[in-house]
Amino acid sequence: MFLKRKDNDDMIEIIDLETLADPALPSVMGRQHAGEEMQDEESFEKEDLEFPSGEPLPRCWLDLHWRED
Repeated sequence: MFLKRKDNDDMIEIIDLETLADPALPSVMGRQHAGEEMQDEESFEKEDLEFPSGEPLPRCWLDLHWRED
């Protein structure tokens, strides 16, 4: 799955989708796609990511207490 960074629109390939959907984890492992060389995996904060369409990530992926409001 690909997401993009909010600050610069770089595409991020998400490595572990289970981590992405876990609201207890604030970051996810991914690989930035910029340039022609394969980049190393690194950690990205979920709050800094969005879908390529510009839509935000679902709140249930970000907030452990999303049902309490």
